[in-house]
Amino acid sequence: MRVVISQPMLFPWVGMLEQIRLADVFIHYDDVQFSKGSFTNRVQLKTAQGMRWLTIPLGNLSLGMSIADILVDDRKDWRSSHRSLLAQTFEKTPYAADALALANAVYDTQSDRLVDLLHVGFDALASYFDIRPKRVLRSSEMGVSGKSSARVLACVKEVGGDVYVTGHGASNYLDHELFGREGVSVEYMNYQKRPYAQKHGSFTPFVSALDLVANLGRAGRDHICSGTVSWKEFIAS
Repeated sequence: MRVVISQPMLFPWVGMLEQIRLADVFIHYDDVQFSKGSFTNRVQLKTAQGMRWLTIPLGNLSLGMSIADILVDDRKDWRSSHRSLLAQTFEKTPYAADALALANAVYDTQSDRLVDLLHVGFDALASYFDIRPKRVLRSSEMGVSGKSSARVLACVKEVGGDVYVTGHGASNYLDHELFGREGVSVEYMNYQKRPYAQKHGSFTPFVSALDLVANLGRAGRDHICSGTVSWKEFIAS
């Protein structure tokens, strides 16, 4: 039973979709502290004018607030601005209509809660590429206590997981030995970053997966292909 736990993200990069593809259970880690400058409410786009940020403005942000409690700032029509930027970015790509339709699923959602919009985007991309996990949960609704590695482990065990799959950033804090003592294997993503034909210059993997949709359509699923390595192999490398 493979479990992936990640903070919710706005139209994430392909590497996040690769984690989703490997997950039997995916947990949106949405009751942790929001980090300014993270990819929670923003993502990069590759445009004719260079890299641009697509950012959802936040309305009630204060120090220490959890992601689940954040509201969006609707005083300006940011949804229309996003639609316009995406339309310009994906102009003349073969599957622009598909990418814009997925984005519109978010922008048409009637909610002022940031997490609701992010979860719609997650579902839209996962369903489009047919990689939706068997179970998708929110940590804010699980009632699991603890901190740091101990809480991540508790979430994995709560859903019956015996393999925890994570991105590279976890190597900075995760207590791998703790997971091992509790019978849970830790695996790190072995990102392939497989190139595909992109507009606007040389290939970069670090943009929204909407770019993959716009350029390849559902055939882009062949680029969501990375596997994993054990934590010991990852640390050794």
